[in-house]
Amino acid sequence: MAYNLLKGKKGIIFGALNDLSIAWKVAERAHEEGAEFVLSNTPVALRFGELDELAAKTGALVIAADATSEKDLESLISQTMEHFGGKIDFILHSIGMSMNVRKGNPYNSLNYNYLMKTLDISAVSFHKVMQIAYKMDAINNWGSVLALSYVASQRTLYRYNDMADAKALLESIARSFGYIFGRERKIRVNTISQSPTRTTAGSGVKGIEGLMDFTERMSPLGNATADECADYCVTMFSDLTRKVTMQNLFHDGGFSSMGMSYRAMQMYNRSLECKECPDFEEEEFPILD
Repeated sequence: MAYNLLKGKKGIIFGALNDLSIAWKVAERAHEEGAEFVLSNTPVALRFGELDELAAKTGALVIAADATSEKDLESLISQTMEHFGGKIDFILHSIGMSMNVRKGNPYNSLNYNYLMKTLDISAVSFHKVMQIAYKMDAINNWGSVLALSYVASQRTLYRYNDMADAKALLESIARSFGYIFGRERKIRVNTISQSPTRTTAGSGVKGIEGLMDFTERMSPLGNATADECADYCVTMFSDLTRKVTMQNLFHDGGFSSMGMSYRAMQMYNRSLECKECPDFEEEEFPILD
């Protein structure tokens, strides 16, 4: 059901690749709620993704941009403002990548060149987007800027690796820029800490099925889906949340507040009762792998 929450609002959505992407779902919901927007991703992602299909469905303009490139971002924001004839009202940053995770490098044996790329792509790009938007005065008063985060920014999760560092930096950037944007232009900046979600990137992470089963058992309301995350993002772009800023907002069915649930304890107890289940050796599953 649509409520016209974003009627007349214009924005930029970074990171949609295909219909499994959270950014894709956000674009669909924003369109249903009356928003107009530009879709942006890297040139490589545009070649291998399906963004033209989403653009046709939502009437959006697609502009290629590498979010780590200041030159690309300046061009993107300039073209966007020209396209809409003025400032925008919202930005979604849904960008993240770690070569250390992809290559299976454990946290205590990181490739530091990969680490720098992880931080630049997954976090510093958020700062670059906002800094350039700030310099170009591209966002209307009471606008909304969002980035997608994860609870691993605050808690150690097995195999999340250097992406945890990137998410911690992402949330810090949101707070710091949120103060500046709020103080000077009444623009709010927040991050949404989403449940593990079976996106294209997420599906490629080793152990994602086990993680999603665990968080489903731990969360009183169950895992939040990509569609539900899109609903939340739309609310944050709307005028209903004008005084919410500098927050990391957990959208995870209650997982972030849990210590142990009944369902998770039941599963753990069953594993203890299993006489044929061998104990794993710590060397096989190194801490912070």
